[in-house]
Amino acid sequence: MAVMIPDEKKEEVRGASDIVEVVEDYVKLKRSGRSWKGLCPFHDERTPSFHVTPDLGIYKCFGCGASGDVFNFVMEMEGVGFVEAMRSLADRYGVSLPEEDDQEFDEDHHLREGIYHALKYAGVFFHRHLMETDEAHKARDYLQERGYNRKIIKRYGLGYAPAAGDKLYRTALDSGLNEEYLLEAGLIKPSKRGEGFYDAFRGRLMFPIFNPSGKVIAYAGRVLGKKKTAKYINSPQTKVYNKSKVLYGINFAKNEIRKSNEVILVEGYTDVISLQQYGIGNVVASSGTSLTPGQMKLLHRYGDTITMIYDSDSAGQRAMKRGINIALREGMDVMLLELPEGEDPDSFVRQFGKDSFLELKREGGNDFLTYQIHKAKEEGRWEKPAEKKKVISEILESIAHMPDPVSRETFVQHLNTKAKVGDRALFEELGKIQKELKEERARARKREQRRIEREQRKSSDTAPAPHTAGIRKKVDSSAPDKGASLTRKRPNYEKELIRLMLMYGQEMIDYVGSHCSDKHFEDQQLRVFYEDIIERYKADQEVSVEQYAQADHPYPELVGEVVLEKYSVSDRHHEKVGVQYKKDKNPYRTAKGALKALKVHFLKRLQTELYEQYNAASGEERKKVMRLMKEAGRRRTRIQQSPIDELFPDPDTEDAKSISDKVFEYKMKGDKE
Repeated sequence: MAVMIPDEKKEEVRGASDIVEVVEDYVKLKRSGRSWKGLCPFHDERTPSFHVTPDLGIYKCFGCGASGDVFNFVMEMEGVGFVEAMRSLADRYGVSLPEEDDQEFDEDHHLREGIYHALKYAGVFFHRHLMETDEAHKARDYLQERGYNRKIIKRYGLGYAPAAGDKLYRTALDSGLNEEYLLEAGLIKPSKRGEGFYDAFRGRLMFPIFNPSGKVIAYAGRVLGKKKTAKYINSPQTKVYNKSKVLYGINFAKNEIRKSNEVILVEGYTDVISLQQYGIGNVVASSGTSLTPGQMKLLHRYGDTITMIYDSDSAGQRAMKRGINIALREGMDVMLLELPEGEDPDSFVRQFGKDSFLELKREGGNDFLTYQIHKAKEEGRWEKPAEKKKVISEILESIAHMPDPVSRETFVQHLNTKAKVGDRALFEELGKIQKELKEERARARKREQRRIEREQRKSSDTAPAPHTAGIRKKVDSSAPDKGASLTRKRPNYEKELIRLMLMYGQEMIDYVGSHCSDKHFEDQQLRVFYEDIIERYKADQEVSVEQYAQADHPYPELVGEVVLEKYSVSDRHHEKVGVQYKKDKNPYRTAKGALKALKVHFLKRLQTELYEQYNAASGEERKKVMRLMKEAGRRRTRIQQSPIDELFPDPDTEDAKSISDKVFEYKMKGDKE
């Protein structure tokens, strides 16, 4: 029988979790008053609009509207359900939980859980075979040659996959592991001879690949010795592994990247391990793939500068040029470093040490423009007019990817000092390239839109209607999915009424509740929020921002959207309370304005519904609907034309005084802090 996780355990996990620390696994944050801000991980942006408010334990993006608590964030970033997010945080912060929970019986959620379990099991299996079996002596010798001791091997979870065809598969089955999880994790493959499975990795040195929070999501296997096969093979795409958004070593490097505001990008797994072993911590690799925009976006969350180290062969140079443009388009500062011939970061740092590497980086690192001209001169291209023109065009193409016009102009002038062809000609050529890039991006967007539309048409024929993961049952029955909530804004007047009730408690709830009901709310989630507030009010239970920020989903997300405003998280001293109360100099007047808008829009919707009924009705029914339409129109006109004080009389003097006292207390709190 499944064990339910009690509410007090959920609150223990929430209380133990540091939301700033959790978010910083993915977002580079800077303090802003009592909040923290950074670039939103949920949409593309250049100016930070993503805020984390630790006092309330919630985050909010003022660009795309995403908001929620620490559980929401883990669920969104790692693509897991509520229970798995809670268990992940519990493991991280040392909170013990019951072993099982069927609270969220969701096939996709359980499949992800199973994949993670299979990957973790495989990690232990590979590591033990590396350290304990005679077969793995070649792998141990290889690691010893690179100076990797037991501490390093354990830290990076290195292992060895036995050469036998199905040893992992058989051992896992004997341990009770579901073969579906092994298959979905990319650890086994179906036999080509018909029945059974065989191990995907055989006779290879194994490198676990971790996500930013340190969970194993994939593997890379290196062949040992000279064999006619691929040097590395990687896990396939799975429900937990998207290689275009993963960087090897990011879980170890993220804090060092933040400290230095710079990331060093290398090509190999051993390059990462050796540099980190020698004390150069801000280094990652592109996880066996060409650098992608998704990987660059992840890096930019931690730092603004990238130093790329690529092999000097033709493949390395092509990858470098593509990587330059991706980094520039993301708005990063790009530096290039070329090591002495025959060296890679792994061999160089082991031979010459940390100080020599840092000195070479300091003295030999160049911006992308200087580097490309240097390479062209080395290859003899700079002295040939036709080749020089090609080099200049390549550099201008890179400059065209820069989103900042000042940076573009600065680098064009820099190019002019090197090329001596004149600003005007360079800017004209840059303009042509920018136009071509803009047209190509427009075509790419159209292709992507057509692809999405095809998938939507295909899924609509076969898939059940979507629902919002992690939302309480009574909300789930009526609420739109999260994607819908981000594309369609909730009515401000509805959010204002919820905000006022949360901030000012019983007197305000009594006032608002006496003038409207749940049926007046258009937004379905806010309607349920209103109902819950009224229910708690009737039961004489607490109603506050803090209480709902710690409630079940989706309330923390809604609190972030309803309560936080752009100006509430600024650096100004008088706003450091975390929420701005100044605009509520007269909270009841604010409520009156919101109530008027609420009722006008409700009657407008009612008229539309009645009109649809009128078109479908006939005879006496049609006359009845017409009378209702006219009545709704008269009521709407009366409300629109009447002053708010006439529509909604002032409350009792004592209630008004109580609210005024609360406003004064909030302002005093802000002044003291």
